[in-house]
Amino acid sequence: MSILSENMRFLRDRQKVSQQKISDDLSITRGRYATYEEDRSEPPLEVLIRISKYFKISIDLLLTVDIRKYPVDEMLNLPDNRVILPIVVNETGENYIEIVPQKASMGYLSGYSDPEFIDNLQKMQLPFLKNGKFRAFLADGDSMPPFADGSIIIGEYVENLEQLKTNKEYIFVTNDGITYKIFLGKAGKSITVKSDNSFYQPYDIAMEDVLEVWSYSYGILPKNYKPFLPDQNELNGMIDDLKKTVQKMEHKISGFTS
Repeated sequence: MSILSENMRFLRDRQKVSQQKISDDLSITRGRYATYEEDRSEPPLEVLIRISKYFKISIDLLLTVDIRKYPVDEMLNLPDNRVILPIVVNETGENYIEIVPQKASMGYLSGYSDPEFIDNLQKMQLPFLKNGKFRAFLADGDSMPPFADGSIIIGEYVENLEQLKTNKEYIFVTNDGITYKIFLGKAGKSITVKSDNSFYQPYDIAMEDVLEVWSYSYGILPKNYKPFLPDQNELNGMIDDLKKTVQKMEHKISGFTS
């Protein structure tokens, strides 16, 4: 039996409905539905989409993952018929937070909906984060300024772009990678973001390239983290140079006016 047919049989049994009931809801004959569940034929794309929406399970999971191995009740349903799976909980029902290392970011882009990939990520728990779905992203080098190398950036899942608030920080998962940015606004089919560093200009991200958005919740800094502060002697030297420059300008101005 194929994964699809096994999943269809499992989901139908779980809902305690007959093949006739599902086939009526899908607007196909019972005999035709039975061929899919018994792996005697494969549903065409338009029927597969209907099956996916009926069971509220994404097509990629229906076709590639034996969902009998995972708690269906703990699937987090997302827009566009996607899910984050699994939501791992401990014996008291508290959520674990998966940690995505920056070096695995490209793997995450292709495996964020793969339960086996997510299940193999390291996990942690923060007792004060109980409501919502959270995920942690590990900064590597200067990958997520202003967070230093080794920082853990924790975000809460945002279901759709309409929930984004201007001048608020988010972790954007796009086709180009994972980045920490401030949301400025949405126009047409793109959103505008900027870095915490004002040296860098704002830029646009096409909405079709956005895979996930996580609202920044907490940051965990590495043990030996020290904020960047200029050397005091260097700072004094800069101030002295600035004073000399001002004095020269004042001298030139007084020469013109005398």
